Amino acid sequence: MTRLLAAVWLLLTLAAGQTQAHDLRPAYLAITESAPGVYSVLWKAPALGELRLAVYPRLPQSAVEAAPRDGVFLDDAYVERWTVRDPTGFAGQTIAIDGLPASRTDVLVRIERLSGETSTTRLTSDRPSFEVPSSTGLMQVAVTYLGLGVEHILSGVDHLLFVLALLILVPGWKRIGLTVTAFTLAHSITLAAATLGFVHVPGPPVEAAIALSIALVAVEIVNSTNGRESLTARLPWLIAFAFGLLHGFGFAGALSEVGLPGHAIPVALLFFNLGVELGQLLFIAVVMALFVILRRIWLTRVRPDWSPAWPRLAAAYCIGGVASFWLVERVSGFWA
Repeated sequence: MTRLLAAVWLLLTLAAGQTQAHDLRPAYLAITESAPGVYSVLWKAPALGELRLAVYPRLPQSAVEAAPRDGVFLDDAYVERWTVRDPTGFAGQTIAIDGLPASRTDVLVRIERLSGETSTTRLTSDRPSFEVPSSTGLMQVAVTYLGLGVEHILSGVDHLLFVLALLILVPGWKRIGLTVTAFTLAHSITLAAATLGFVHVPGPPVEAAIALSIALVAVEIVNSTNGRESLTARLPWLIAFAFGLLHGFGFAGALSEVGLPGHAIPVALLFFNLGVELGQLLFIAVVMALFVILRRIWLTRVRPDWSPAWPRLAAAYCIGGVASFWLVERVSGFWA
């Protein structure tokens, strides 16, 4: 059993490295009105070294370039800036991303006007263009940020792995409900505080600490399985709340890349948070359903007399292995 657990741990750790190495983050197009009819354009595309992803923004013909483009490779992205003039204000015009249908990434498009009105849209390979609305109503803001919240939590493997570890650690539906509620409340607090500028925490240390929190919960699963009770096992909601405050800063970092519309900040923040919770509840429902199905299959068809300790230990070592890899990778990135 020890050899099998070690082999699974090694395979999962290597898989985590491969996932990180081939992950493509969304491209980003920001169009900001700096003077009436004058817009600053920021284009940020994923890159590896000096090889950039072959996706390019195509603005309407009414947008005339007023200054030469300035492009540079920065970290893991290609960043390009330029200025355009558009007397139409882009209203009713079409913005497209060439090359997007053939790529594996999405594009976040943000248009901000002098009035503070902001439009945020997500383009995908199935929808590589959109027509800029003349005005952005509260309903559109709500739908857009709800979708962004769901997308962020479901694509955030580290956050989902932490939730999975909590579900394995905590026994009983009532304790699971209390623990998840504490986690939700905590990351809602820090998400709002960080997004609104009341608190600022650097991103890299937060990401490293999130990986550490996953590893610590994995250790607690092993301890509880072996009969060594700790504070985490006795009061899981307290630990979930403490680590939830940390994870909220991670959510805020993702939201800060998109930004909040100046004319509807409360609505955007509320629905982004609701989207995160909706995605989290969907993940929990799927995991709990799988737990019930696998348990029934295990007890009726595989080994009805076998203790459930082995699956818990296997899951703990796999989760801990992946989290440990992320922790080392993220800490080493401090000096990269």
